[in-house]
Amino acid sequence: MPATDMMGGMTDLPLPVEALIVVDVQSAFVTGGGAVPDAARLVDRTTDLIARARKSGALVVHLQNDGPAGAEDEPHTPGWELHHPVEAGPREIVIRKPQDDGFARTSLGSLLTDAGVKSLAVCGVMSEMCVQATARTALALGYRVVLPHDAHATQDIPAAPGISEAISAATVSRVAEWALGSDVEVTAHASDVHFTPGSVIALS
Repeated sequence: MPATDMMGGMTDLPLPVEALIVVDVQSAFVTGGGAVPDAARLVDRTTDLIARARKSGALVVHLQNDGPAGAEDEPHTPGWELHHPVEAGPREIVIRKPQDDGFARTSLGSLLTDAGVKSLAVCGVMSEMCVQATARTALALGYRVVLPHDAHATQDIPAAPGISEAISAATVSRVAEWALGSDVEVTAHASDVHFTPGSVIALS
């Protein structure tokens, strides 16, 4: 069955991807008063993606944002902790990052190269910040990028007098997808994403 092409029209389901990038699914963003709207849905979808990526032997990379002092994701505070348990090993890696872009000043690029990855799926938070920045760089580096619509999220934007009314998180997430252009493969559902081990089965 075809999936809706979120840029317009219809497209076949995307080819299997070789890696899953889980962006900043940290306690501060998916639990408690600071959680994104509909955090339970996001956690359900990312849980499913991680489980299926592991089962297939695809590479799973958890990006963990290091916020500044006093931020809800300040390193080694409860909000900084990853929400999903990590099965650490050669096919599941945690990479801490100092900026929105998961490739900036991290080992993500070299890790994907060493693993022989050519295609990846991106999920997590926040849609218009770290998710978009990481997906944009991946596209610029020549990776096939699949972005499941129901597996990334953000916060509502409050009203700004003289600028705009409040903007819902759902709208912000959709605009973040659109802004990535026609090269990104946006699927309606996380269940549309399929995984393959890729050309290299284990990292050295």
